[in-house]
Amino acid sequence: MTSKHVTATAHMGSIKNRFARRFLRSLLKVKRSDRLGTGTGFRSNDEEIRKRNARRIKTAAYRSMARVVGPRKIWSRALLFKLRNRARIQGAGLRKRCVVSKKKRVLRKENKVQVISREPSRADNLRKLVPGGDSMHICSLLDETAHYIKCLATQVKVMQSIADRFIL
Repeated sequence: MTSKHVTATAHMGSIKNRFARRFLRSLLKVKRSDRLGTGTGFRSNDEEIRKRNARRIKTAAYRSMARVVGPRKIWSRALLFKLRNRARIQGAGLRKRCVVSKKKRVLRKENKVQVISREPSRADNLRKLVPGGDSMHICSLLDETAHYIKCLATQVKVMQSIADRFIL
């Protein structure tokens, strides 16, 4: 039992180190692109610049986390796919809006029509939170969720240590 705990901790430590290196490289790319002026071509106010930088940092963090995990996990593949498509859409200048509708079931009884809306289960709510979770069975969903939470916790620790060390 101790050896499993040690190997799991060592594995998460290696993920933490690899994520930190990859995330710092991504932050350097963001900083270089700001210096080069690869913006929108017009002067923006501070609020817009702050929002754009926050979005870039968030994207860099998610991309770094998914790339460190690699294609072994469904959530990392789904997250990388989503980020690639978002970059492709933004590169083309197009924005798509997603409309989510609740599933409804129609019950017919003796010429009466009743519309019953289906409440989402806990598993359905979990599927919305985990990237790629909409196509998973409950067992694999729970496994992927546990790994995703561990990686998010690692991401928070790394970002907090970077903020503590380099800011003020």
